[in-house]
Amino acid sequence: MLKIAVIGGGSTYTPELVRGFLERMSDLPVSELWLMDIDAVRLQTVGEFAQRMVNAAGQPFSVHLTDNRRAAIRDANYVITQLRVGHNAARREDEYLGRRHGLIGQETTGVGGMAKALRTIPVILEIASEMRELAPEALLVNFTNPSGLVTEALNHYGSGIKSIGVCNSAFTTKMEILKKLSAQDGVDYVAGQAEIITLGLNHLTWYFGFKLNGEDVWPRVFAAYLDELRSMAVPDFDPDFIARLGMIPNYYLEYFYNKQRKLDQQQNWPPSRAEEVLVIEEELLAYYRDLHNDQVPESLMKRGGAYYSTVATQLINAHFNDLHETHIVNVNHNGMIKGWERDWVLELACRIDRTGAHPLPIDPLPLYNYVLLEQVKSYELLTIEAAVHGDYQAAFRALVNHPLGPEDDQVDAVLQDLLQTNRPYLPVFFQ
Repeated sequence: MLKIAVIGGGSTYTPELVRGFLERMSDLPVSELWLMDIDAVRLQTVGEFAQRMVNAAGQPFSVHLTDNRRAAIRDANYVITQLRVGHNAARREDEYLGRRHGLIGQETTGVGGMAKALRTIPVILEIASEMRELAPEALLVNFTNPSGLVTEALNHYGSGIKSIGVCNSAFTTKMEILKKLSAQDGVDYVAGQAEIITLGLNHLTWYFGFKLNGEDVWPRVFAAYLDELRSMAVPDFDPDFIARLGMIPNYYLEYFYNKQRKLDQQQNWPPSRAEEVLVIEEELLAYYRDLHNDQVPESLMKRGGAYYSTVATQLINAHFNDLHETHIVNVNHNGMIKGWERDWVLELACRIDRTGAHPLPIDPLPLYNYVLLEQVKSYELLTIEAAVHGDYQAAFRALVNHPLGPEDDQVDAVLQDLLQTNRPYLPVFFQ
């Protein structure tokens, strides 16, 4: 019997997560699902919809709604974090912070990602401390962005609890490739038949291998990807550059490889992505409030959470049932990548069993990729120190280190703007 706590249970993603648990009841004996949120209105709206979903499925487990984080965490077997400090209003500020200074405005990378990390890390570390006290054997499954950076903070300051950072990007890419292979072959391939090979940091990964039923089909996959790029009027990436790279970049690498295009697109705001999401969320919350509805709406995919429930619930299932499955997650690689810093948190393939996530050995990335990764990792480590200690100098150096950061003579102005804009959420900087 399992108690699962969801911190940020008022998220519009939560019903997708509930559906995932309902679909796995034969393998994953959830008895209590605790949804915790500080926003009472959203918690009631989303939570009551979740309760209707569970009732429609025959009430296989109970759903508890609370604003008491300690009550949610106490004696939990798994704690899922999917919170957003400052809600989407803060995300909008992150985007326009970048735009004001001629920088990339985005929720997980660049100056916007740094702002989000500074708001988020102290809260996640508080949760880790409470888990150490109230549920010391529980596994923390972190979906909160920037997921890799947050998991790195847990690696350094997480009170010794067990934690795994999770993102749906790799699984989504795998499923997109599978759909194309299925269409070409006239066969309905499923996720369990495929393995995608990837390495990097969260939202900074490269895909460079694909196996289907144990057969290496990467040359075919990569050739099809190049053909697709060449057929686009405005390709996501330059096809000739990708041909030389020999890898498929995670789509977040557009901010690095096509920086000027992204900056130009920002000039067309509003709406920014946060402003689009605010509209989508109002539609979803209206749907959830309708007492006639008890199934996840198709429109939830507009929110950007494709395969969220699959990734989250299958990971917990693999851990609980000791399945020894391979999942792409964010963990300390523990020396599996030769020549890289041993204690870095990376996004890579791991074997998941009852004892945790065990990174699988893989060759290091080529120097070109590594240089960018190392620079971003340096930014991450400095951002963590800034978030934990309210260290202005560390925050300054973090901005200097980020490839999408400001020029040297802009750093103070950008950092002061960031801190003042987020002052209500950054008390450690204003003691």
